[in-house]
Amino acid sequence: MNADASATDTGAGARPEGGGTGRLVLLTTSHRVAPGLLSWPAWQVLRAADRVLCADAEHPQLPYLAEAGIEAEIAAPSARELVDYCVPDARTAVVLTSADGESALTDGLARLAGSGRETMPDLELLPGSYDLPGARLLDLVQVMDRIRAECPWSSIRTHADLAKYGLEEAYEMVEAIEAGDREELREELGDVLLQVVFHARIAQDDPEEPFSIDDVAGTIVEKLLHRHPHIFGEADAETPEDVKAHWLRTKAEEKRRGSVTEGVPLGQPGLALAAKLASRARTAGLEVPLPSGEGIGYELLALAVRAEQDGVDPEAALRAAARAYRDAVIVAEGGAAG
Repeated sequence: MNADASATDTGAGARPEGGGTGRLVLLTTSHRVAPGLLSWPAWQVLRAADRVLCADAEHPQLPYLAEAGIEAEIAAPSARELVDYCVPDARTAVVLTSADGESALTDGLARLAGSGRETMPDLELLPGSYDLPGARLLDLVQVMDRIRAECPWSSIRTHADLAKYGLEEAYEMVEAIEAGDREELREELGDVLLQVVFHARIAQDDPEEPFSIDDVAGTIVEKLLHRHPHIFGEADAETPEDVKAHWLRTKAEEKRRGSVTEGVPLGQPGLALAAKLASRARTAGLEVPLPSGEGIGYELLALAVRAEQDGVDPEAALRAAARAYRDAVIVAEGGAAG
């Protein structure tokens, strides 16, 4: 197709001077963008076209075209018919494509153009709307909604049923990060995102306190705005330390906790729990003596606190050491097998 035949060359939809061979525009839109939100070049070519066609009578853009005074024919002409319409009188035809595209039409146009025996109009594929960043999240919400409604297993799940899967997916994500596997990380992030959307869809069915994925997103957006006054407000922050200070201060204002230990989940792995408590105490400027006691638990506590003070994640450090131990076990197995 001739990408040079753009709306900015002679004016969208304008007939070429000197007769020309006409123009055939395939106008694509995104189902993830609200109908009617077309680009300016798209509106230009639609208004100036001699003929606008659409094979789908239920196309979501049609009411908005009608509202704008653009008459669209419900028809699916062949490539031959469109070429014969455009070429003799240098006319412009616009085909509003369906969600599945117009493969039969494009294949027919390709055959005619490739024959070398046809006078062809200028052919153009014009995106009328583009997916915005994050648009595929709408697909995920839609798919999850249908699964929740129609899947015998998913339709009866509760938050408690899914809790263990959230932990598993989070650990698998961390493993992908530590392994440096980019493809695996992309997949695991998707699995974590699924847990969020699934839980939000379950919450939507709650008869007493329902909330949706939009409520979840709205809550975190408000939190981010409030905790980043140096970006969305008038505060100043020139270093990462300044940003962290803002975050801790606004978080403390929001939570109004009686203890720095509030909000620390006690069900997390022991080393991570010890390090988190030590971090809270250190950030608050508290000098907290380690509890005295005998046994491996108190020894591990002391190691976790020391690691946190040195800026080391004890949980990640132990996992790295455990992986080295796993490799040693595999080597030993090979030696034993020999």
